[in-house]
Amino acid sequence: MTRLKIIVDKTADWVAYYPTEDLLTAHDYLAQGSRTDAAPTQVINLCSSYRYLSYGYYTSLLAEARGHKVIPSIRTINDLGKKSIYGLNMDTLNASLNKLVSRNAGLRAQLEENQRLEVTLCFGQTRFAPLADLARQIFEQYPCPILSMTFRKSEDWQIEALRPEGLKHLCEEDQDLFASSLDAYSRKVWRKPSAKRKYRYDLAILVDPEDKLPPSDPDALKYFIKAGRKLGIDVELIEKKDFSHLAEYDALFIRETTSISNHTYRFAKKAEVEGMVVMDDPTSILRCCNKVYLADLLASKGIPMPHTTFLYKDRKKELLKVAAEMTYPAVLKVPDGAFSKGVVKVNNQDELLEQAARYFKQSAILLVQEFMYTDYDWRIGILNNKPLFACQYFMTKGHWQIYNHTSGEAVSGGFATLPVHQVPPQVLKTALKATKLIGDGLYGVDLKQSGDRVVVIEVNDNPNIDSEVEDLYLKEDLYHQVMSEFLRRMEQKRLGLG
Repeated sequence: MTRLKIIVDKTADWVAYYPTEDLLTAHDYLAQGSRTDAAPTQVINLCSSYRYLSYGYYTSLLAEARGHKVIPSIRTINDLGKKSIYGLNMDTLNASLNKLVSRNAGLRAQLEENQRLEVTLCFGQTRFAPLADLARQIFEQYPCPILSMTFRKSEDWQIEALRPEGLKHLCEEDQDLFASSLDAYSRKVWRKPSAKRKYRYDLAILVDPEDKLPPSDPDALKYFIKAGRKLGIDVELIEKKDFSHLAEYDALFIRETTSISNHTYRFAKKAEVEGMVVMDDPTSILRCCNKVYLADLLASKGIPMPHTTFLYKDRKKELLKVAAEMTYPAVLKVPDGAFSKGVVKVNNQDELLEQAARYFKQSAILLVQEFMYTDYDWRIGILNNKPLFACQYFMTKGHWQIYNHTSGEAVSGGFATLPVHQVPPQVLKTALKATKLIGDGLYGVDLKQSGDRVVVIEVNDNPNIDSEVEDLYLKEDLYHQVMSEFLRRMEQKRLGLG
């Protein structure tokens, strides 16, 4: 289980807050030496000053040297030390500020009345509700426990300064804000010692309760939690709103539909920066979420796949040539589609040109592939370059895909779950070749088999693992194997081997 250390200049600085055994003075923390802690450690540095070579500076510096996760990091301290550095990232934040001002009459009136306004942020939260979203964005860029943010009016509203502050800066109302925001950031602070569970590690599973096609259903998530806890891993479900306290965990398991353009990639990048174990990692998301990249990668390494041609926006002559020479029916794809979305069958040249014109509004490059009808697609689950599960997903009745979205609702066909040893060797071999090009995470390889021909359709970085589907053969052992791999990687990280 992650150990928490709250660092202050003097214990008297904490008098306004609930007593905690996790409190240490900066001197005591620095004097502990560089011994390796048995458990992962999160340090919250609340020193009054982070200036160069101060106690606050050394606290973050040595925390990083000791392998502890620390807020603020030395990078954040250095960035906030000079406006010439943090000012480089102000354009986006100032744009967000002015959008808020234009949309919120109360905020606009208060700013215009004062012409200059100072607001306190605690772990990305503020008492000033209209600025809540901006406060979150600032904390994501500059994770620091307490910040003072000053606005001024020029041609439009600008963030004049961001300054790290200590506990002494807080007024009584801000002390309440600090206590509640710290509770949200690191809930472990308020747990009494007797209530703490005896787990070696903490793992977060990122989910979206509103996702209509999540990679794991509620029962599967329960099995993951159960398997993790049997192995000494405290597993919790988190959501998009929990980004600010992601570093509290030792590992992240993404169980919602990933995309380079949404928060899942941001979570993966943050986890990687924090030195956490993460599946799937940002590199795997990048490689799997774009079919153009994946097709180019597979082709360059000789991995068999359906005949594929790239179509380029504003290259009309090339498009017409491809359309005229194509064998129909063919399959047109948007590079970042998922669950059969952004994939359409075209039956002739006119349909290809019509659908391409529509899809070019979403992407500058499209893929068109030969159409291979099969009764089912293979899905081979791969974990750390070893087969984990095998399924046959059958086409939706009267349709050519596994998922049919024509009714507005996702309708899927049947399935069959098989032991891995019953899968044709060529299917397994091809799946493993494909995932070795991506990484060593958890993947689902979709393949088609027609006679002796086996081709890769795509590699998914967060494959479905649903109860009574992918787990039908292995049952609880499937979840045990996934959590065991997380445990192995967390142990390697702790020992400095990962």
